[in-house]
Amino acid sequence: MKKGNQEIIIIGDRVLIVPDIGEERSNVGLYLPKWALEKETIQAGTIVDIGPGIPLPSPTDQDEELWKPGVPAPNYTPLQARIGDYALFLRKASVEIKLDGDTYLIVPQSALLLLIRERQER
Repeated sequence: MKKGNQEIIIIGDRVLIVPDIGEERSNVGLYLPKWALEKETIQAGTIVDIGPGIPLPSPTDQDEELWKPGVPAPNYTPLQARIGDYALFLRKASVEIKLDGDTYLIVPQSALLLLIRERQER
């Protein structure tokens, strides 16, 4: 994701989320329980960027010397989350950052509880 003259690179199995702040009802019509808002244990937001996934070792890594040139790039297990998904996640697992006055949360995929995705017509 590009922000001004900077590029934000999400690492591993993490997602970058623009949080909904202080709303009882999300923009997709999902009502959050009052206890969730009060204790802030669960939060919601829109995913704006995702990492490549969980790195997997190549089956040939055991036979080759990793310092040699031409070693293949790592393979990744892709994430379930996609850019544009609306996510419910555990607030405690997130890390808040501010870039150019905007607030973002970095959340590991394991902290995501629910994804809401627009259905694509075929």
